[in-house]
Amino acid sequence: MSDFLYPRPQLERDNWLSLNGQWQFAFDDDLQFHLPSDPIGWDMSITVPFAPEAAASGIGHTGFHRSCWYRREFDMAPGEGRVILHFGAVDYAARVWVNGHLVVEHEGGHTPFSADISGSLMEQGPQTVVVHAIDDPHDLAKPRGKQDWLVDPHSIWYPRTTGIWQTVWVERVASTYIQKLRWTPIFDGYEIGCEIFACGEIMDDLFVEVKLWHGENLLADDHYKLIGHEANRKIALSDPGIDDSRNELLWSPERPTLLTAELTLHHDGQVLDSVRSYTALRSVAITRDRFMLNGRPYPLRMVLDQGYWPDTLMTAPSDDALRRDVELAKAMGFNGVRKHQKIEDPRYLYWADRLGLLVWEEMPSAYRFSSKAITRIVHEWTEAIERDYSHPCVIVWVPFNESWGVPNLTSTQAHRNAVEALYHLTRTLDGTRPVIGNDGWEASATDILGIHDYDADPEKLRSRYETTEPARTLFDQRRPAGRILTLDGFPHRGQPIVLTEFGGIAFDKSATAEHTWGYSRADSEAGFIDHYRRLLEVVNTTLLFSGFCYTQFADTFQETNGLLCADRTPKVPIEQINAATRNIQPGE
Repeated sequence: MSDFLYPRPQLERDNWLSLNGQWQFAFDDDLQFHLPSDPIGWDMSITVPFAPEAAASGIGHTGFHRSCWYRREFDMAPGEGRVILHFGAVDYAARVWVNGHLVVEHEGGHTPFSADISGSLMEQGPQTVVVHAIDDPHDLAKPRGKQDWLVDPHSIWYPRTTGIWQTVWVERVASTYIQKLRWTPIFDGYEIGCEIFACGEIMDDLFVEVKLWHGENLLADDHYKLIGHEANRKIALSDPGIDDSRNELLWSPERPTLLTAELTLHHDGQVLDSVRSYTALRSVAITRDRFMLNGRPYPLRMVLDQGYWPDTLMTAPSDDALRRDVELAKAMGFNGVRKHQKIEDPRYLYWADRLGLLVWEEMPSAYRFSSKAITRIVHEWTEAIERDYSHPCVIVWVPFNESWGVPNLTSTQAHRNAVEALYHLTRTLDGTRPVIGNDGWEASATDILGIHDYDADPEKLRSRYETTEPARTLFDQRRPAGRILTLDGFPHRGQPIVLTEFGGIAFDKSATAEHTWGYSRADSEAGFIDHYRRLLEVVNTTLLFSGFCYTQFADTFQETNGLLCADRTPKVPIEQINAATRNIQPGE
């Protein structure tokens, strides 16, 4: 990832330093070392933020690694104010020392953490940061998503990611600074909710100035007093009524209007902190059996996106690669992606916000049920929602997928309780977005009913879902993978039905095609696009569905059912994919 792009795009400052690049590195699979002063023996070098399993890291060791150490020096004198060290994500548990002082511990492989290291900095000379990451590859009770627990990737699971896999950076802030910012669009009132949280020295008479622009047009210039280091206000926007200009402020994939913001923290007339941000005015909701965007029914055309690259694994090779993935999804005719089993880099969400692409965010699964596993999921899921709450592109939260980690939903009350608890927790933390408790089947508490069906025959799909009596023909019978669609006590209440996984046509012209995997297979470009076109014609015209999500965006290791190759090359002309996705017939 580039050293010159700020990693947290909705709370951006100028005075920062990327710590990506070369670090000293050592594996510690037997947990021999316990303190950074131990004689670790730094026998390798690694390129951060790429995981040691990734070729781009310069190491590329794909075996089992339980623990590893990182070390590097950087230049930053103590100076005025505070110095904050940030980690985008470290898989799975991390301990961090600066100049021998333990500054932070964190558990959760997909969410950020930081530490105020001001008191650990030396007055002169380089500063030294040491990171110890522990990531037991055999632990099935931790959220791990698509990371395989076998030596080699198999079926639908992929190589592991150990240690640092998102950007590390350090920034200087004032003694009192803006630590957190939350934006909430309030569509009905034509308002933007703004929550500001300051951190640092306790001061009276802290004020924050909030400026909001639409292009060159200044929409608001407000001043708020912070009470207890917090301010929670609504910014009223001028409502043009029924005039068409009202729509110019609304965010959608077709018109991704962002409102730029600048926030300045003041005390006694002195500027303490200044940050840049952005937000958007849009609403997502459920009305009867339809998904609604900005108060209107909105058909969802989504693609399943695993978020892996061949040489860099879960870390994008560059910011341009993240932007290109958003552009390619849109170019193929989709208006959204379901980010599968991954909390994606905030820079991806930035490009989805800016270019206009809906995102379903899904919690990476654990694969063993226990109180420890659920505690870990709750902790990490809460951090993920907090991190991504303000992104307008995020429209749905999904805590569980296909009963992974809760395999006995039909028979074990504790498993059902977990899904229902995570659903209600998510709705409590964010009441502005729909939540799918368990996507795919065995639904209980949910705002959208997601169905996974990989039947390769388009006509069988048509006959199954073009029904006037879905309660009898769908929900009272067993369906894909031998699973019931809704649990007893949770009948379909008219929620939108979305075919959230289908297709999965494998097409691989390489010499190793016989060792690849998919839900069905095509042996030519013509056969591939014809099969795709016939499947998409069915799901686009089936009135039962409020949308669909095709599997999948790109080939991912042995799973070759992408519309794109692993290097993002389209398998057939992208114009043909676009037309089929949107059900545009030749000649139209």
